[in-house]
Amino acid sequence: MMYRRIFLCVSFLFSCAGAGFAEKAVPLESDQQISDFSLAGYGEKGKKSWDLAGKTADIFSDVVKLKDIVGNFYAENDTIRLVADKGDFNKADGKVHLQQNVVVTTSSGTKMSTDALDWDRKKNMVMTDELVNIEKANMVSVAQGAQGEPNLNKVTLLKDVQVNFNPEAKTPEENGLKNKIVITCDGPLEVDYAKNVAVFKNNVKVVNQDSEIYSDQMDVYFNKGAKNKDAAQQNNDLVATKVDRIVARGNVKIVRGENISYSEEAVYTSGDRKITLSGKPKLVIYSTEGLHASP
Repeated sequence: MMYRRIFLCVSFLFSCAGAGFAEKAVPLESDQQISDFSLAGYGEKGKKSWDLAGKTADIFSDVVKLKDIVGNFYAENDTIRLVADKGDFNKADGKVHLQQNVVVTTSSGTKMSTDALDWDRKKNMVMTDELVNIEKANMVSVAQGAQGEPNLNKVTLLKDVQVNFNPEAKTPEENGLKNKIVITCDGPLEVDYAKNVAVFKNNVKVVNQDSEIYSDQMDVYFNKGAKNKDAAQQNNDLVATKVDRIVARGNVKIVRGENISYSEEAVYTSGDRKITLSGKPKLVIYSTEGLHASP
């Protein structure tokens, strides 16, 4: 293999119709290694839509293998940054595969970590089958596999999902034990941060300080924050660790101490910590009062 230490910059120009891209050709022999490799994509009116850079790159016929990768995706109101130890850029279809210590961060305050990630620029999607961790404000989600928009505003966690609200808080004064909530499900979990809602599916379980809720599906609505905050700050606080309301549907079972209730639907409101049952509700109360044996 012949090695050359050169600087390479390749720009991709997308047509307004998004029908494809044109590559500025750079005459390179196959199987070369270069340094300071960079790519950039442009949308309408020549506005940069993404860029990708690596400290070193191995050039093959269809694939560029990169190391120490840094990429950016420029959305309308957000900037998404991707970093990874290594990855591949497919020159034929424009897809990017990232590996090892992959981290995606957004300017709106979301961070996703995983061991491998595929970035499909044409479909405007990122996806992985690996274990993934997503953090936003005081909400931490862990699952096996995920896919969604690069800005992470809409994300589907595929299976074995666990979500912790207020994981760092330690005392009631810090919104700790009193408001700490852990939700698990078999998956998928569909999260729409822009609409402040998460939909958990299949064997859903909610655990907080004084109760457990089980159901087939659960819709969790987040607190939207104060109205007097500016738009940028509100975007950061969309999931401000507060669960506003939980709607459980299908084979609902609620355990509070030794008491158990059953229903087809249950609505939990965090403000007053009340649970409203509907659909053939049944309450089973265990009590030992008046059952003491006579001497």
